Amino acid sequence: MQQSQFGILLALIGALILTPDCLLMRLSQMDGGAMLAWRATLAGMVFLLIGLNKRNRSIDTKKRIFSKSFVALVLCQIANTSFFAFAISLAPVAIVLVAVATVPIISVILSALFLGERASLRSWGIILTVMLGIVISVYGDLRGDIDFNMQTVLGALLGLAVAFSLAINFIVVRQDRTVDFEIALGIGALIAGISAFALSPTATDVTLSSAFIISLTGLIILPVSFVMLSRASRYTTASNVSMLMLLETVLGPLWVWMVIDEQPSHLTIAGGAIVILAIFYFLLSERKHATAV
Repeated sequence: MQQSQFGILLALIGALILTPDCLLMRLSQMDGGAMLAWRATLAGMVFLLIGLNKRNRSIDTKKRIFSKSFVALVLCQIANTSFFAFAISLAPVAIVLVAVATVPIISVILSALFLGERASLRSWGIILTVMLGIVISVYGDLRGDIDFNMQTVLGALLGLAVAFSLAINFIVVRQDRTVDFEIALGIGALIAGISAFALSPTATDVTLSSAFIISLTGLIILPVSFVMLSRASRYTTASNVSMLMLLETVLGPLWVWMVIDEQPSHLTIAGGAIVILAIFYFLLSERKHATAV
C-alpha cells in the first residue's frame, strides 16, 4: 500500500469514528460551556497519555515541544475546540456547518502556499461537489428563515475560524513530521477545557448520565479520531484529509435520525447522498491512480 493510500485509509477511519459525536452531544443534554469543559478536558488527558507513552523519545524530540510547529498546534487546538462551541451558541447550526465545511478549500490554498502542493482539476471538482452537497444538505435542515443579525454573522465567522484552525493543524503536521502533535493537541485541549470549567457556571452541574455520555466523546471519539486524522496528513495531502472529515457533517445527522428519530428532509438526504457519492468517487479514483502507478 502506498503512503497516500495509507493516509487516506487512516483519514477515512478517523472520520467514520467521529460521526457519532453529534448524537452523543445531543444525548448529553449539556449546554455549550459544560460540553466544552468536559469534552476538551477529557480529550486533552487522553491526547497527553498517547503522546507521553510513545517509546524511544529522544532529547532532541523533547526539545521540539518548544518549536514553532508545536506552539502553532496548541493554538489551533484551543481555537478549534473553543470557537466551535461559541459558534453553535451564537448562530444556527446550519450556518456554522457551512462555514466549517470550507476546510478543504482552505487546506488546498494553504497547501499551495506553504507546501507547494497544488490540487488537480479533478480534486477541485470533487471538493466543490462536496461543498455543493453540504450546502444542499444543510439548507434542507432549515426549519425557517435565518435572521442574519450580528450574532449569526459572528457565529459564521467563528465557524470559518474553526475551518482555518483545522486546515492549519493538518498543514503543520504534514510539514513538520517530527512535531509531537499528540502532546500539542493535549495541551491545547486542556487549556480550553479547564478555562471552560473556570468560566462556565454549568460545567460542574451535570447529571451522572450526562457525564457518562459526554465521556464517550472526550475519552474515545475525539482523541482517537483526531489522532488518526492528524497522522493521516503525514501521508496524504491536507485537502484529502479535510475532505474526508466532512463525512461527519452528513453522517452525523443520520445517527441522530436513527436514535432520536429526527427525520431529515428530502433535501438533506439528497445533499448527503451527493457528498457520499463524491467521496466514494474520490476513493475509487485514488485507488485506480495508485494501481496505474
